[in-house]
Amino acid sequence: MSVSLYYRASRAVPLTTAETAAVERIVAAHRSAFPYQDEESLYLYEDDVREPSEVVAGSTKMPFEPDRVVPVLDHVLRSVSELRRALPGAEWHVHMDDLDVPWDGTEGYAFPGMRDPDLAAELDPLREDG
Repeated sequence: MSVSLYYRASRAVPLTTAETAAVERIVAAHRSAFPYQDEESLYLYEDDVREPSEVVAGSTKMPFEPDRVVPVLDHVLRSVSELRRALPGAEWHVHMDDLDVPWDGTEGYAFPGMRDPDLAAELDPLREDG
């Protein structure tokens, strides 16, 4: 059984040209910096798959290996946090299956403790480019 992270932003007003460019920039930056070539990354659904009120929606399947989940989750959540900051006035829902991911105005989306420096140092050697 797989676990996925889901993210969506809804609002009555569609994206502006500047917001669309910001979303594309954030997605491109995320993909170029994503260090796990064999894992699923940030993925945004095409317009015809989203609900009419959704301006952004997507999902990422989490790795099966427990030591890979936190680094992949952290990378994707940082990008989703950037997307949220780039789209003012949108209502966001970010969850991992049935578990909502909390939002913090400073830290962005993260589960408690997942950005602990000791945990990051322990998992960093597991990266493919590290």
